[in-house]
Amino acid sequence: MNNRHRVFVSYYHDEDQYYRDWFERMFSDIHDIMVSESVEIGDIDDTRLSTDRVFQIIRENYLQDSTVTVVLIGAHTWQRKYVDWEIGSSIRQTKASSRSGLLGILLPTYPRPPDYPNNYYIHTIPPRLHDNIECGYAKIYNWSENPRTVQSWIHDAFQRRRSTEILPVNSRDSFKNNRSGERWSK
Repeated sequence: MNNRHRVFVSYYHDEDQYYRDWFERMFSDIHDIMVSESVEIGDIDDTRLSTDRVFQIIRENYLQDSTVTVVLIGAHTWQRKYVDWEIGSSIRQTKASSRSGLLGILLPTYPRPPDYPNNYYIHTIPPRLHDNIECGYAKIYNWSENPRTVQSWIHDAFQRRRSTEILPVNSRDSFKNNRSGERWSK
């Protein structure tokens, strides 16, 4: 398979930077299966900008050329407002850019439940990602270091974004702040 896609990686910067760096080095630099379009720490100063302006910057400067958004899911990723904003912006169809495919990858740091049907607790992954897994627009996987496997996940998400039968769900209110607690509720 020779399908190279422009990928935006969404993750919790403070806790999961190591895995994001590893993911991009392995799959962008070494195996050349994707082109990274991600935000670096310090790229956007949200202390001086409105939420709408931050959305606009994310969409225009980072997501406009991407075709797939990969959400790296650690123990507290679901709590992060930027992750919520990035998912929401990436699945939004606009005049300037088409929506991206979407997938989640459970990191080795994600607390996996023993003998649980999905291998994750629904309320400990980003809520907007959960909505899109439920409707069939997104999928979630366990961490893999196999380039062929990851490439097939990315390509599958790219193909799903083109479907007219399965549309993304983006109806939740955007996070205004980071969340706290052990899990979210509807």
